[in-house]
Amino acid sequence: GGFISLENLLYFARNFPKSFQDLLQKREGDRSVWEYPFAVAGVNITFMLIQMLDLEAVKPRTLVGATFLKFLTGNVELLLSYDLSENESAFDLLYCITFKLMDHQWLTMRASYMDFNTVMKATRRQLERELLFEDVTRLEDLPSYSLLTR
Repeated sequence: GGFISLENLLYFARNFPKSFQDLLQKREGDRSVWEYPFAVAGVNITFMLIQMLDLEAVKPRTLVGATFLKFLTGNVELLLSYDLSENESAFDLLYCITFKLMDHQWLTMRASYMDFNTVMKATRRQLERELLFEDVTRLEDLPSYSLLTR
């Protein structure tokens, strides 16, 4: 994730400070003694999103990757319309949604440090499902978006 992960964390902190601080300080839910490391989780989320959305490919080879491309292109024929200023932050916004979703999964699964990979897989599956919902026309329509607070 490198620099992109850092950029994602900064975007999260600036645009959703309450959610960011809640995650950083582990304020919500019944937490285990062995929590996930915050920054490392952020790097893993960036890497997972890049893989899931097939962003390293010239053209997405997966349905989820193609669906996310709709958020970036603003192509009406692709069903989604974003203006360019929103497109630039689409990945960052999806990162914020995913981080909050991962933490929600962590709490729901009553996970400990050793469950991190299992939680990440569950998070990815849930996010893929939500991105493919027919009524999702923008990232704010994702059910997991409601987990974020500013």
